[in-house]
Amino acid sequence: MTRGGNWEVTVCRDGDAFGRLAREWADLYRRCATATPFQSHSWLHSWWVSYGAPGRLRVVLVRRDGTLVAAAPLRLVRGPLPVLTHLGGTITDFSDVLVDDACSDEAVPVLTGALGRLARGAVIDLREVRAEAAAQRVYACWRGPRHRLPDSVCMELPAASIDELVARLPSSRAQRARSKLRRLDKLGIEEHVVPPAEVPHALRRLLELHQRQWAGRGVTPEHLRPRFAEHLQRAVREMVESGDAMVTEFRMAGDLVAADLTLMSPLLSGGYLYGADPVLRASKVDVATLLLRNGARESSASNRTTLSLLRGREPYKNHWRPEPVVNERLLMARRRTAAPLLLLAGYAAGRRRAADRLRDRAWARRLMT
Repeated sequence: MTRGGNWEVTVCRDGDAFGRLAREWADLYRRCATATPFQSHSWLHSWWVSYGAPGRLRVVLVRRDGTLVAAAPLRLVRGPLPVLTHLGGTITDFSDVLVDDACSDEAVPVLTGALGRLARGAVIDLREVRAEAAAQRVYACWRGPRHRLPDSVCMELPAASIDELVARLPSSRAQRARSKLRRLDKLGIEEHVVPPAEVPHALRRLLELHQRQWAGRGVTPEHLRPRFAEHLQRAVREMVESGDAMVTEFRMAGDLVAADLTLMSPLLSGGYLYGADPVLRASKVDVATLLLRNGARESSASNRTTLSLLRGREPYKNHWRPEPVVNERLLMARRRTAAPLLLLAGYAAGRRRAADRLRDRAWARRLMT
């Protein structure tokens, strides 16, 4: 397991020390092909600054010959069933560990062993894990009790131009999509990619538009809180500088009418958050088409393979015939904590069944009205 060099495993428990890992974390992030933007140091450290609780940080670091080759960004959640879970919380669409592709066969067992020693009386609970994630290799290597559950559904499209995406649609739907695109051209909506220095101000404008867009329609409460704004402004400027994010503003007749935050990694790009002025509805602008055209342009110009619409089955996403992809929840424990793992798995499965029944009832009510 440890052939080919000298191995060192440490656990970072201090937020400032985690901040100082930025450069070598970024190097490892680039060497892990399956990493998503939510595993970038900018996103994770900024999240910890805004949301972390003192004394709970547990970042496992594996080095070979002094080079960081694997990392697991975790935090301890205390309670009747102590849990080690990912950094990023509910505002993060994908969680994962990082493993250097060049030495993954050796690094994964070392990282897995380190996680086993760290767990002791806690259950490791990784939410929103993609099928190709490095965490899946840790799960496969785990020798103690483990359990796999379905998590959120994500909607994904191929990284193609907007014309190619329209061509995938049935003829009647494609005709409507082309009509919407012509409407955008007729209105002369202009796109402007925001440079890094202007990102904090642009994000404030985006959040203002987001609040106006959802006023009276059930906005996500966290999106209105100062800590969320501070996290985005701190993280995204660095991510724009490193090519892991893009902020785009849309103007009509010189007025700002929409803004979009897209996060990017080597394999995928995804629209994370947007805001749109209600004036667009009055102008019969299809905002989803506006944003998708922008995202398709960016993703098709790169070597990425996936244009992700991220979590959720919102109806507007289905218009473009995306593929539903289910994230997974990975639970791992030592033998002494097998019972807490089973309790947590049962509780999670019960909550999911209850949520599914509520959705089914809501669907039935809509059918009858």
